[in-house]
Amino acid sequence: MIHALLLVALVQTPVQQVSFDLEEGTWMNVALSPDGTTLAFDWLGDIYTMPATGGEARAVCTGTAWQMQPAFSPDGAQLAYTSDEGGGDNIWVCSVDGSGARAVTKETFRLLTQPAWSPDGEWLVARKHYTGRRSLGAGELWMYHLSGGEGLQVTTKPNDQKDLGEPVYSPDGRYVYFSLDVTGGETFEYSQDATKGIYAIDRLELATGEL
Repeated sequence: MIHALLLVALVQTPVQQVSFDLEEGTWMNVALSPDGTTLAFDWLGDIYTMPATGGEARAVCTGTAWQMQPAFSPDGAQLAYTSDEGGGDNIWVCSVDGSGARAVTKETFRLLTQPAWSPDGEWLVARKHYTGRRSLGAGELWMYHLSGGEGLQVTTKPNDQKDLGEPVYSPDGRYVYFSLDVTGGETFEYSQDATKGIYAIDRLELATGEL
């Protein structure tokens, strides 16, 4: 097996620019700035900001890479987001105007998505994705310091099919909340009865590891 890492940003292919106006979208991730004045959202692989009261959107993360899931830092000065600019999904940060973009994580195999900031702005927690032979995949939560590094594992997946994700810190930084597949059995089922409940919200105490 040959393992190749494609640098998305370096791919050079002929392009054609097309201009069009949009007023709505679907399947978008939206974040509100801490001061409540600005929205950040993704649309078709680019990230935009706009006034929370409405108005024109401004592109801040664009290009051939797919950028999604923006999250404002606690001081509102930076955005964390998911990007495949390095070849696979990793967590990136940039200034709120899009400048100074850099990768915080550098995974070359597992995908990292859904970044969330710690209240002190020093850490990011994200979902690391695992797949089995027949599943949509499972997740683990990992923490990364803003300066980078290998990261700290904070949850352990029970197997390659039971999923978790959507992490968020509590305001005091003591806990991380996340969604977890709590259905019975060891395998993922595609035809579950949603009325009986599929996901629950779990809370992880960071100091003790207690769920």
